[in-house]
Amino acid sequence: MDKPTQTALLTCGAGIVLGIGATLAAQMLLSTDSSSSLPRRRSSPELKEDIRNGLEECIGNTPLILLKSLSEATGCEILAKAEFLEPGGSIKDRVALHILRTAEAAGQLAPHSGDKVYEGTVGSTGVSLAVLCRARGYLAHICMPSDQSIEKSSLLEKLGAEVSRVPPAPIVDQNQFVNRARNLAREHSNNPDIPGRGYFADQFENDGNWRAHYDSTGPEIFRQCGGRLDAFVAGAGTGGTISGVARYLKPRLPQLKVVLADPHGSGLYNRVKFGVMFASTEREGTRRRHQVDTIVEGIGINRVTHNFEIGRPLVEDAVRITDEEAMAMARFLVEKEGIFVGSSSAVNLVGAVRTALKLGPGHRVVTILCDSGTRHLSKFWKQAGNVGGAWDMTLDDVLDADSRHKGTHGTVVQGEPAGAGI
Repeated sequence: MDKPTQTALLTCGAGIVLGIGATLAAQMLLSTDSSSSLPRRRSSPELKEDIRNGLEECIGNTPLILLKSLSEATGCEILAKAEFLEPGGSIKDRVALHILRTAEAAGQLAPHSGDKVYEGTVGSTGVSLAVLCRARGYLAHICMPSDQSIEKSSLLEKLGAEVSRVPPAPIVDQNQFVNRARNLAREHSNNPDIPGRGYFADQFENDGNWRAHYDSTGPEIFRQCGGRLDAFVAGAGTGGTISGVARYLKPRLPQLKVVLADPHGSGLYNRVKFGVMFASTEREGTRRRHQVDTIVEGIGINRVTHNFEIGRPLVEDAVRITDEEAMAMARFLVEKEGIFVGSSSAVNLVGAVRTALKLGPGHRVVTILCDSGTRHLSKFWKQAGNVGGAWDMTLDDVLDADSRHKGTHGTVVQGEPAGAGI
């Protein structure tokens, strides 16, 4: 090839390269937003965006976790719905959102109008309401018993809620925490000098409570289990969770056993087993300042609520769980699974294990992990003690925790008389 030809080819090649570079540069300029020096990112046609529109769309669809240690020990599949992973940290996010949306639809609340939501709660519902009230443009005022863990009220204040800690009192007392919230909401609405309206969420009697679980928790469990489960175990405070889930699952799974896990001192065990609301601590001469004498928070009650009664006919059995058993289970779950739960979750797990052992190997039992142990540090976990190094801890250590503490066997005896064992 002669020199003039080589020169011509090199010149042509350089022109092609420069032309390609100019074209790419032009494309980059065209795809760059005028307000930014960076190219605009384009979604890949092979990928589907998964963006949640605010905090509210993050509520629900929590994982259903196989607890390997408990499953291996019982011969059953013990599955736990991880509600502590909700945005507000507990299963009460579902209830709070449903109640607020229902009130808005009924014209009882209007965002950014000065409306304030009042509620009486031992903590978790208050936190969920505080979170969602901020997200939806409301104020929140939470009334809670003064003997609840201090971290709950501290968290509420950090979330911008007003908090009233009131002395524990029976429901007939107008200063009881639920009655206090109801009265404050009424006073707010009746006072023309206070902007907005007062709305009492009323989680114990509000149909939005059990319906939240009928619409979401129940269907999720059914789908995640592929329609196959033998028992559902849960504690009850308001009763919304066990009622809502049971009302969804039982028509679809008639053989399903719904079991109440009830803490020491609560009357719901006797309500299920014998149809009466009674605990031995209510006998003449034994009345206490706080009738549910337990370190467990969030479940257990000594009065009938609408949300529990609406599902009670579907609850066919109950197990009573002591504080010692709950604390031992909480330690066991950290040691074996690395999962740090609160007191009500620990009660649920003991109930699930007892139900599994009663059913026998090969069954599937579902329960709820209501919230994290971080909300129970100053009370439940302070007494539960430290965790670490107990590699040889067994399920028998959990189920025998009460007998080791009291010198009597802690197994629930079916058919015991009302009030026994409390």
